[in-house]
Amino acid sequence: MSVIVDKQTRLCVSGITGREGSFHTLNNRAYGTQVVSGVTPGKGGLDLEGIPVFNTFREAVAASDANTAMVFVPPAFAADSILEAADAGIETIIAITEGIPAHDELRVYAQLRRAGGARLIGPNCPGVLSPGKANVGIIPAAFFREGNVGVVSRSGTLTYQVGHELAQRGLGNSSIVGIGGDPVPGSSFVDILELFQDDPETELIVIAGEIGGRAEEDAAEFIAGHVTKPVVAYIAGFTAPPGKTMGHAGAIVSGSQGTAAAKAAALEAHGVRVGRTPTEVADLVTEIAAK
Repeated sequence: MSVIVDKQTRLCVSGITGREGSFHTLNNRAYGTQVVSGVTPGKGGLDLEGIPVFNTFREAVAASDANTAMVFVPPAFAADSILEAADAGIETIIAITEGIPAHDELRVYAQLRRAGGARLIGPNCPGVLSPGKANVGIIPAAFFREGNVGVVSRSGTLTYQVGHELAQRGLGNSSIVGIGGDPVPGSSFVDILELFQDDPETELIVIAGEIGGRAEEDAAEFIAGHVTKPVVAYIAGFTAPPGKTMGHAGAIVSGSQGTAAAKAAALEAHGVRVGRTPTEVADLVTEIAAK
């Protein structure tokens, strides 16, 4: 099995006719993802190398039976695109767009949670890859191989680096989930940890976090009460000077709260082994997997 995307994923891409949207749409299809339709208002009736384009998500879903959306539209229009996808019955929405205003993110989060039925990954995320099954987003799939290690990360580049380190040691992944580093993510570490805990194919979990916020502390508390599988973590920012902020909008440190040391302490207190570098994380995973 895998989580979020798999061979049953039927993808509709919002912003399919844009430069980035078309490039990654075709990359996802080349990997084997079922890309069944796209949406660009005003360009309905066109196609991208055989992929039909519609004016609205409702039209796209009705014609192609899409169950997953990837959002590649400009920040000003992303919130409406996400909500339109959910209103059309899309079950999984993966928002790649970065720079969405925080108040738009909050509005989307509140409406989706209130309505139920749709899972949002992102925004400002690299997407989701289930090796050998489907790739939705911008994750360079060639770095990864099939296996039993689930990875969830706030950082796109850390996702790639950790996965590459694991692959060099002969380890593969059930799924790789980039949740993004914005202040109001659609899905949290806790949401994805719950999926990995319930996934029989995932036998070990890697968390890649960073300084700022309390997402990792929340994950530690959830792991203590609900996760029986081994978890290894990495926190970006161990060497950051006091008061230093990172590029992600959610990486805000207040006093000692949100520091890498505080996050590592919270995780280690609940049995999570924390590597100080991605290489050390891969070494820890290799050690655990060999037992």
